[in-house]
Amino acid sequence: MSRWIWCPLLLLLLSLMSEVQAQVENQVVFLLGTFQNVSVSRNETVQAVVSRIPPEVAFITLQFHTQRHNATISYTRTPELGLSVSAVDSGLLSLLQPGQTSLSMFLFSSDGEPVSGTGVILPYNSMEPVPGGCNMEFNLKIDANIYLRYNLYETTIRFAPANIGYERGQTSPPCDTSTGLETRWRLLYDIYQYFLPENDLSEQSLFAGIQAVADIKGMTQNGKLVMTLMSADRSMAVFNSIPGQGVVYSIIVRDPLMNTSSSYVPVHTYACSFASTLDSCQTLGKISTKIFFTITGLAGLFVCFFGHRFFKCELFCMGFSFAAFFFFVLITRTTALGYDICLALAAVIGVVGGVILVMSWWRFGSVMACVVVIGLMLGFLVASMVFFTPLGDLNVFRHSDVLFWVTFCCIMIIVPLFFVRWPREGNIITCGVVGAYAVVLAVNAYVYTSMSYITLNILKHFINNNFSAAFTDVPFQTIDFIMITVWVALCVSGIVLQLYRERSRPFFPPSPYLMWQQERERRQTNVLDPSHHFPPLHDRLLARARQLTKRAEPAGEHTPLLL
Repeated sequence: MSRWIWCPLLLLLLSLMSEVQAQVENQVVFLLGTFQNVSVSRNETVQAVVSRIPPEVAFITLQFHTQRHNATISYTRTPELGLSVSAVDSGLLSLLQPGQTSLSMFLFSSDGEPVSGTGVILPYNSMEPVPGGCNMEFNLKIDANIYLRYNLYETTIRFAPANIGYERGQTSPPCDTSTGLETRWRLLYDIYQYFLPENDLSEQSLFAGIQAVADIKGMTQNGKLVMTLMSADRSMAVFNSIPGQGVVYSIIVRDPLMNTSSSYVPVHTYACSFASTLDSCQTLGKISTKIFFTITGLAGLFVCFFGHRFFKCELFCMGFSFAAFFFFVLITRTTALGYDICLALAAVIGVVGGVILVMSWWRFGSVMACVVVIGLMLGFLVASMVFFTPLGDLNVFRHSDVLFWVTFCCIMIIVPLFFVRWPREGNIITCGVVGAYAVVLAVNAYVYTSMSYITLNILKHFINNNFSAAFTDVPFQTIDFIMITVWVALCVSGIVLQLYRERSRPFFPPSPYLMWQQERERRQTNVLDPSHHFPPLHDRLLARARQLTKRAEPAGEHTPLLL
C-alpha cells in the first residue's frame, strides 16, 4: 500500500525538479554595465537576473534591443498591462529597496517568432535623475522608453518627463506641485543622434552601434547632440526620415544643480519596414524610380559636357526637370494616387514642359527668357544646398515656414541675375552643376547616398506642411565623400570643356524661325537670287495638287500643220 502512495509523490517530485531545471536553463545572468546577447525561442520565457548590486545604486534600467521582431520585457512572469512593454527597443526601470542586492525581470517573444537581441543593465545612484519618473502619458508607472513613429517624410520621438533622483525606499518627489529649482523642472534633456554605417542593414552592425551608444559616455562620445529641451518644452522631437539608413536616437536627462545625468533607453529606426513584401528595407529602390533616374542621369551627363553646344537638347532637359518637379508636387498634394502613377504623370508633363520651352525659343528667339528659366534651375539647386547645411536647422527657419520660403526664393531669384551680365558663362555653369548632380541622383537610385537629400528635403517641404519643424541632419560617410568628389570632378571638367570649346563660337545659336523669316525676306527682295523666281510654297503645293487631280489629255496632234 505504501508503494502506491510513494509512486505519485515521486513522480510529482521529478516533475518539479524538471520544471526547476527548465527555469535554470532559461535564466540569463547579467553583469552591471555589460552587454549580453540573448535568444528567446517561440513560447519561451527567459529570466534576466542581476545580483551583487552595490548599496549606492538607487535604480537600474534593463535595455533589450532587437532588429526586426518585438520583444517583451516584464516585471512579472506573466506580462500584464502597466507591468510590461513590447518593442524592438524596450526597457524597464526598477527602483531598488533598502538592502536589495538582486533583481529579476522576464523576456518574451512578442510576435510568436524567435527573437535574438542584445541587452544591458545600467545602474544609477540617488543623485541622478530618474528617466520617465513623471510619466503621465504611457502605460508604465515609470517609463524610460523613447516612443518612435515615422513616415516617408519625418520621424517623431516622444518620451515621458524625468524626475529628480531620490534614495532607496523614499517617496518620489512630486512632479507638478511647483516649478522651483528643487523640483524636476530644473532638468534638461539632451537629444542625441547616431548614424549606423550606410548601406548596412545587418544585425551585427545594429548591435555594434547600440553597444557603442547605450550609456551616457558612449552616446556623448560617438553621437551628435542635436538639440536640448527644457522641462517646460514639449517632450518630443521631429527629424527627417531617411529610408534605409539606420539611426539611433537617445535622450540624456541632466540635473544641472547636482551635475548628474542619466539615459533613456535608446531607440533605432531605418524608416522602413523589414516585413513589407512590396517595398521593404531590402528593396527600397522601386523599378520606376530606377528607370526614371537612370534616364535622368544619362541626360544629365550629356548636358554636363555638351549642353551649350546642343542648345535645344539643353532647353528640353531643363524644361522637363522644371515641369516634372512642379507637377509631381501638385499631383501628390491634390490627389491620392500612388507613387508610380504620380511619377509617370510627372514624366509625361515634363516632356510637355520641355517641348514648350524649346518651341518658345524656336518661335520667339528670346535667349534671355530661356536663360532665366535655366538660371532658376541653378538657383533652386544653390538654395537647396544652402539649406542642406546646418543653416537649415536654425530655429528661425524650423519655426517659421514663411521665413524659410522667403529666404529660399530670394536665393533662388538672385542667382539668375548674374546671367543677365554673363549669359553664356552662366548657362555653361548651369549645365555643369545641374547635369553632374543628375548623375549623382542616378547613382542614388542604386546605392544610397546622402547627396540626394539636397533636393529631396525641399521636395518634402513642398509636400508636407509641417516638415519645417523636422531636423534635416543626414550622415556623411565614405560613399558621400566619394559622390561629392564625383560631382565636383564632373562639374569642373564639364564647365572647363564647354568654355574652351565655345570660346570662338557665337554666344547662342540663332532661332530657326527667325533665320527662316530672314531667308524668306532675302529671297523676296533679291531678284538676282534664282529662288526669287520660284513661286511660294503654298502655290507650288496647289499646282502639284491640280496636276494630280487633272484629267490626262489624249495623245495626238492638236496644232495645225505648218505648210
